Amino acid sequence: MIDYASFPDQRQALIQQRIQQQGRVVCVQLAQELQVSEHTIRRDLQELASRGICKKVYGGAVSLALATGYFADRVEQQKEQKQKLGAACAALLRDDACVFIDVGSTNLAVAKAISKDKPLTLVTHAPAIALELMKLPLAKVILLGGTLNTAIGAAFGIGTLRQLQSMYFDQCLLGACSLDVQAGLCTNTLDDAEFKQAIVQQSSEVLVALTSDKVGTMARHQVIAADAIHQLVLEGEVPDSKLQALLDKNIQLYRV
Repeated sequence: MIDYASFPDQRQALIQQRIQQQGRVVCVQLAQELQVSEHTIRRDLQELASRGICKKVYGGAVSLALATGYFADRVEQQKEQKQKLGAACAALLRDDACVFIDVGSTNLAVAKAISKDKPLTLVTHAPAIALELMKLPLAKVILLGGTLNTAIGAAFGIGTLRQLQSMYFDQCLLGACSLDVQAGLCTNTLDDAEFKQAIVQQSSEVLVALTSDKVGTMARHQVIAADAIHQLVLEGEVPDSKLQALLDKNIQLYRV
């Protein structure tokens, strides 16, 4: 058995593996398991955080969400997984509902999957999503204007926000970079997080569709707490412990 107190490299490698597998670690538990002090574990977590492997939180650390890159690049990634999510999430949109569809490559897949027979009012600030929604003969489509952020793929600014705040939505479909039970739904930029928060304030019901790699990770800016999500659609294998923690938040969960 390795003496983890004497071999910090092996100890940190094990902690990194746990973070990647479980999404988060707790200082007290690691200290007991590895037979070192909590102070030693906190130093290890600080070192791993400085390398961008995790983010320190009270009592431990959580996995960091991967950098998302440009919208046009994200559309080409994980296409098959996003198509599955798109079909499942589109089926949750109710007839005659007014729905806000937030920017995101997964939400673009949802837009492509909406039935042409479904009557909806669809609002978005993402031009690429609006172009797909225009193909729906029974849908009324509203595109919010503003300054286009080409990296994110959507319009932002005070004018966009004012348009948003003049509307109320039966459902909203939020995009996100990460979801952690304690940290909540998060994204990487402040403008995006604040706009998503405004969407939620105008919406009666929050839907989220995520690939499994985003579950148990943490991005820089919180959008909402996990228990503010009404319906969550997940693709891929997610450990039972993570799923149970989400179910404990009374989230209606769908697997595809």
